[in-house]
Amino acid sequence: MGMTLNILSPIHHLVVGLLFFLLLLLAWFGTDWRRLRTDHSLQHSFFGAAVALGLLWQIRAGLSPGLTIHVFAMTVVTLMLGWGLAIFAGLLALLIVVVTGREPLLLFAANGLITVMVPALVSHGIMRWERSRDFHNFFAYIFFCGFFGAAIAVAVAGCSMVLMLWSSGTYGWDELVHEYLQYLPLIMLPEAFINGTVVTGLMVFNPERLLTLDERRYR
Repeated sequence: MGMTLNILSPIHHLVVGLLFFLLLLLAWFGTDWRRLRTDHSLQHSFFGAAVALGLLWQIRAGLSPGLTIHVFAMTVVTLMLGWGLAIFAGLLALLIVVVTGREPLLLFAANGLITVMVPALVSHGIMRWERSRDFHNFFAYIFFCGFFGAAIAVAVAGCSMVLMLWSSGTYGWDELVHEYLQYLPLIMLPEAFINGTVVTGLMVFNPERLLTLDERRYR
């Protein structure tokens, strides 16, 4: 969903930059850095997720400038690492994308906000909702957090990007509907399938990799 040209106004760069750094600070203080330093398994998950996302985000479909499409996979990373570490893993992956020339450094904050932070926070919110409902069937975690969580996360991120481009005057509303919004349901389906499938595999074979999974609830 990366924005590949300098298509935002100066005021939008300022607003996006402020939101980006605010969420970055929240993620920093919400992350257990001591655990990351001492837990080698968590380190492998963190850096493995960053590299995997960095490679995955190289594959994209281009529509109009600023309306490129790619799989996010931030939901499964959020369920694996928690929202704070997921944001830093996603930003590290985005840095890889910038280094490889697929995204401009100028739009790092905008792409980080839309591609990384919004889906991570939405996925975290859905996970907290599922936990508050106190479901005792592990399929609830798979379907609500994995499948549906990923679909909703990419939908919110896509709508956020559309509002950003529309409010900056880059595209008219009809153009955004025709070139992007009408395809959003088609984007949600593979996102849900990929994230849900990976979450299911981890839950079956390596549940310890899912830090947000409380196995005691499903026994």
